[in-house]
Amino acid sequence: MLRRAVASIAVAFAIAAVASCSRFGAVYPPRPPGTAGEPMVDPTPSRVVAHVSVTSGALARALEEAVPRRGDGSFNFHGERRYDWSRDDFTVGFSQGRVVIDARVRARLAAPIFGHLEFPLDLHVVAEPVVNTEYTVRLQSTEVKVQSVDRRLAVADYVAGVYATLGEQIHAQVKAFSYDLKPLVSEAYARMEKPVSFDVGDATACAELGVLGVEAGPLVVADGLEKDIALIIAPRVTLPCGSANKAASSSVASAEPPRPTLPPLANVATIVPGPFTVTIPIAARYDELTRAMSATFTNGKYFFSTEYPDLYLEKPEVYESQGQLVLKVHIQGPVHKFGISTDLDGDLYLTGKPAVIDNELRIPDLEPTIETRNLLLSLKAMADSDKIRDQARAALRLDIGDRIRPIRDKLSSDLTFGTESGCFRGAVDKVEVTGVHPHASYLRVYVSMTGRAAVTVPCAK
Repeated sequence: MLRRAVASIAVAFAIAAVASCSRFGAVYPPRPPGTAGEPMVDPTPSRVVAHVSVTSGALARALEEAVPRRGDGSFNFHGERRYDWSRDDFTVGFSQGRVVIDARVRARLAAPIFGHLEFPLDLHVVAEPVVNTEYTVRLQSTEVKVQSVDRRLAVADYVAGVYATLGEQIHAQVKAFSYDLKPLVSEAYARMEKPVSFDVGDATACAELGVLGVEAGPLVVADGLEKDIALIIAPRVTLPCGSANKAASSSVASAEPPRPTLPPLANVATIVPGPFTVTIPIAARYDELTRAMSATFTNGKYFFSTEYPDLYLEKPEVYESQGQLVLKVHIQGPVHKFGISTDLDGDLYLTGKPAVIDNELRIPDLEPTIETRNLLLSLKAMADSDKIRDQARAALRLDIGDRIRPIRDKLSSDLTFGTESGCFRGAVDKVEVTGVHPHASYLRVYVSMTGRAAVTVPCAK
């Protein structure tokens, strides 16, 4: 009993010491000077790799549309002689990295003695496919061969060069053939260039993918044409939106805005195939953490002590100091015990280093500063200081997955669409937060997304 009485008297003296000035101050980690401007995202360029497949059927149909099924001309043999020809459907194959095109051709010649003669011809074309900087499939190094087993045409060819005449005409048409991939890639480019805004609590965030260029790997000739293309992007998320981004995302123009210009295709020696990984930096002001903390308070107040039930915490504020996050909270309320009656009115400070745990931003080592701990000890609230610390740790948690879901959805939806040219399909399979770095006025969080993309011409069923 004597020991308890002595302890009570000691507590009373401690409270009396604090109560002698109802407002108190504490030595706290210095706040960095205010910095103007928006959070710096500073993204690292990444590649969104898509495997492009143009089937042999699609190539054959494109050739059918590009090369006429009929033709005519003239040659000189005892005067001008007319001829015409018609062909059957093309048969497209592949051999040793080249496209092989075959077709049966029927030719009619105006002979001076025999009148019109009809001859069967075999057309054989070998060419090397390439994709140029304008996203166009062309055939180069073309070799055209026209022959027939009909001996009458062999005589006519000896006299008038019929094979060469027909071959040159078809050769010119095959050489002029082009298959345009630009509409499909342009649609993906325009979709990824368009910024998107989304709400995070009462703040507005902006996501941009920022396409910097397009690269293409070597062309593979299999049962069709296959090629890996990579859209080089510099993705970023800012929270809240920068003024320019916010205006661009929220304004409604009276006319349709111009579509961004697709940069030239850059053919490179190699592109890493398969799933791609995009690293996205997210810049968030400390207001976001402050709002997250405030959401756990009841009517803006947190009553933490059972011994002093009218004491409460309010006005949480988060900022950075010397590489650590500082949580500042205001403590206020009356103390009526041991014959002491006063009102406390001051600030408490807790510090810790941010960490990413299971895609959540947390401060697991958040602890009161020495000054704050001594103050709580002087108030006989040491046990309650642990409660304050634990509640603060629980409150200062941000689910990064919720914040990045919009850009994950954007990356998936913008890479999934179909046009008359073909289909572009994309998916994001994994999202992982890889790091967090506090800066003077904002946090920068790095998120890695792993996904897949494919282009099929025509659309796969």
